[in-house]
Amino acid sequence: MKKPVYLDYAATTPVDPSVANEMIKYLTPDGVFGNPASRSHALGWQAEAAVEAARKQVASLIHADPREIVWTSGATEADNLAIKGAVAGRENAHIVTSKIEHKAVLDTCKWLEHQGVDVTWLDPEPDGSISLQQVLDALRDNTVLVSLMLVNNELGTVTDVAPIGSVLRERGILFHVDAAQAAGKMPVDVTSMQVDLLALSGHKVYGPKGVGALYVRRSPDVRIEAQIHGGGHERGMRSGTLPTHQIVGMGRAFAMAQSGLEQEVQVLESLREKFLAGLEGLDGVSLNGRESGRVPGIVNLSFDGVEAESLMLGLRDLAVSSGSACASASIEPSYVLRGIGLSEEQANRALRFSFGRFSTEEEVAFASSQIVEVVGRLRSVR
Repeated sequence: MKKPVYLDYAATTPVDPSVANEMIKYLTPDGVFGNPASRSHALGWQAEAAVEAARKQVASLIHADPREIVWTSGATEADNLAIKGAVAGRENAHIVTSKIEHKAVLDTCKWLEHQGVDVTWLDPEPDGSISLQQVLDALRDNTVLVSLMLVNNELGTVTDVAPIGSVLRERGILFHVDAAQAAGKMPVDVTSMQVDLLALSGHKVYGPKGVGALYVRRSPDVRIEAQIHGGGHERGMRSGTLPTHQIVGMGRAFAMAQSGLEQEVQVLESLREKFLAGLEGLDGVSLNGRESGRVPGIVNLSFDGVEAESLMLGLRDLAVSSGSACASASIEPSYVLRGIGLSEEQANRALRFSFGRFSTEEEVAFASSQIVEVVGRLRSVR
C-alpha cells in the first residue's frame, strides 16, 4: 500500500530520527536503564542526571527555570493537573475559559462544574482568538483561574496572552495556558507572557508520545494540589516512576526546536504559501481562522458544496483531518468551527491541513493538485 502524504502534523509529529537514537541509549541492558529515583547505585544516578538535563532543555525553550518543569504523561495530564490542582480546596471558586479550548481543558472544566465550581465560557472572536476585554468582562471577585490556549489546534490562531497575563498577575488570579501547539512553532516566553501554569507535549514537537510537562511558576510560588499520589515525585506535584527514555527524547526534541526555530518557521511559511497558491484557481474556498497572527503550519479550509467526509475519502493519497484528533470519534461538526460562528453546513465542509519538519514542496504541490481535482469531481456530480 502506498504511503499517503502526511499533512496532519497538528495531530502528532513523527519522532525525529536523532531523538529516537538518543532514546535508545536509555532502554537497553547496555544503556542507562535505571530508575531515576534509585539513589543507591550509578545507573540510578545516571538516569537522574539525564532527566535533569532534559528538564533544562525543556525549560530553556520556554525561558523558564528547570525547577519549574514538572514531568507528566502529556499535555492532557498537564492541563488536568494545572486546572484541578489550582482549584482544589478553594471554596466558591470561579474559572474563566473559552468554548474552543482543547478537550483536555473543556472536559476538565465541565467535570469541575459538576463538582460545584462556577465556569464562565467565553465565545471566541470570529478568527478564533480571545481578547483581553472578554477576559476582563468575565472576571469576578471569586475568580481563581483563567485557562486559555496559546495556539488553537484546529485554526492555528494565536491568542495574545501577554496583556491578559499582565492583568491577571496584578489581580492575583492564576493564568493557565495550553501551549501544546505553540512550542517549537513560535517563541514562547513564560516570563514576558506572565503565565503561571503552562502545558507542553512531547509528541507535537518531534518527540515521543506519552510524555509532557507542566510549567509551574516558582517566584512567587504557585501552589497546586497533586492529582496523582504515590511517592511525592516532582516536588510533590506528580508521583510516578519517570520514563527516562521518553523524557530524554522530549528534552532532545525541545533542544532541536529551540536551535532551529527561526529556520523552521520560515520553511513552514513557504510551504503554506505554496500550498495555498496551488488552490488559487479553485473557487469557493474559505480560510477559517485568520491570515495573520497564526502559526504557519496549520491551514483550515472550507470547500463550498463539498462535504469534508467525502473529500477525505477522495483524497486517499493524503493524510489529513477534519478537526482535532481528540474529537475524531465524534460525527458532530467541529465544535471549534461552530464556536467561531460557522454554520453546521460550513463546519461540515472544512478540513485541516498541517505541515511539519519533514514536509516537502513536492508533497504540498501534490496535495494542492489532488484537492483541486477531487473537489472539482465531487462538485460535478452534485
